[in-house]
Amino acid sequence: MSFQFQKTTLPSGIRIVTEEIPSVRSVSVGAWVDVGSRDESSSEAGMCHFIEHMVFKGTTNRRMHHIAQRMENVGGYLNAFTSKEYTCFYARCLDEHMPRALDTVLDLIVNPVFPERELEREKDVVVEEMKMYEDTPDEYVFDLFDQALYGRHAMGRPVIGNESSVRSFGRQDLVDFLGRHYTADRIVISVAGHVKHDRVVKLVQKLVDNTLSTGSGTTDREKPPVQAPASVESTKTMQQAHLILGGRGLHVHDQERVALSVLNTILGGGMSSRLNQNIREKYGYCYNIYSFVNLHSDTGDIGVYMGTDASKVDRSFKLIRREFDRLIGRPITKTELQRAKSQAKGGIMLGLENMSSRMMRIGRQELYYARYYSLDEILELVESTTIDDIQDVARRLLDESRFFDVRLLPN
Repeated sequence: MSFQFQKTTLPSGIRIVTEEIPSVRSVSVGAWVDVGSRDESSSEAGMCHFIEHMVFKGTTNRRMHHIAQRMENVGGYLNAFTSKEYTCFYARCLDEHMPRALDTVLDLIVNPVFPERELEREKDVVVEEMKMYEDTPDEYVFDLFDQALYGRHAMGRPVIGNESSVRSFGRQDLVDFLGRHYTADRIVISVAGHVKHDRVVKLVQKLVDNTLSTGSGTTDREKPPVQAPASVESTKTMQQAHLILGGRGLHVHDQERVALSVLNTILGGGMSSRLNQNIREKYGYCYNIYSFVNLHSDTGDIGVYMGTDASKVDRSFKLIRREFDRLIGRPITKTELQRAKSQAKGGIMLGLENMSSRMMRIGRQELYYARYYSLDEILELVESTTIDDIQDVARRLLDESRFFDVRLLPN
């Protein structure tokens, strides 16, 4: 599959990155804003996510139902999501409808009207979304983990915020937040698929280049302080215990991040991983167990999630810690390293067959690195990882004295 990456920065500061794939007939379009839940004050908790909802309630160009129909009427798809460090509005469609997709996502971030009549109604929707997450223990336990890991820092709060903060939002609060953060220098437009870069640039210039204010060009973020490891326990009415054993990891610029990715594959990245083979298959303690890695701009986390019977919680933590100790104390085999590399590279390459994955990859790369990592570069970084690299990062991150154990138990 041939492709070509190109980047243009407009005079306003908007960055446009594209990956042209001539062999496909689809296009994925994303408008990224370099602002997330960690950029909110405590009184603004959930503001980014709430704005993500409210922009779909109408713009100066379209009413709410027109926005919903605009992509679906041509067989496309429109959605958005908010993370701790960025917000993304995206659309997928056939290549012939790329201008419509680009116009739609840009309209959402440039021209929202935040109608008063929809404000209170959407607060109810978001509160119901909060309840949904709280009723999903394998997701709610990660909120408990973040709270333990990051404390009172904004990184420790759920992206969705809390009911009291969301209920307090007024229309002017949304307008003010949008004006401060949705500035041209913090916006990245990423497009992947059957598309010409110059055409995207011309469309963006026509649609938004002179309508957005320009900010400072930097995102000033307070690094979260390190919390003392602790044990956290909470209860809910449910059948199963949900556990996380984890701690601080690496940030996106750390040189060991690729070795950590390979280590994560070995530890808990699939059916053949050590955790799955030794805790699920050997002992039958769980149905679902996996390790995870989150990389942020200046921090990160690593850990293991597991669901098990409440009577097996302490034993499960001991088994997980034993796998950590094995990785620290004994080098992995050449066979295991090669298998993990092949699994990691296969996942990367298979993901590139999806235009949305490609669009999100180049969008995130621009936000975090302000540069493009080609497939060959990424595969070479994975292939160059050594047994010593894996053991070094294990020793750095898997020492149990650094870890929080979080227990969400049935009451």
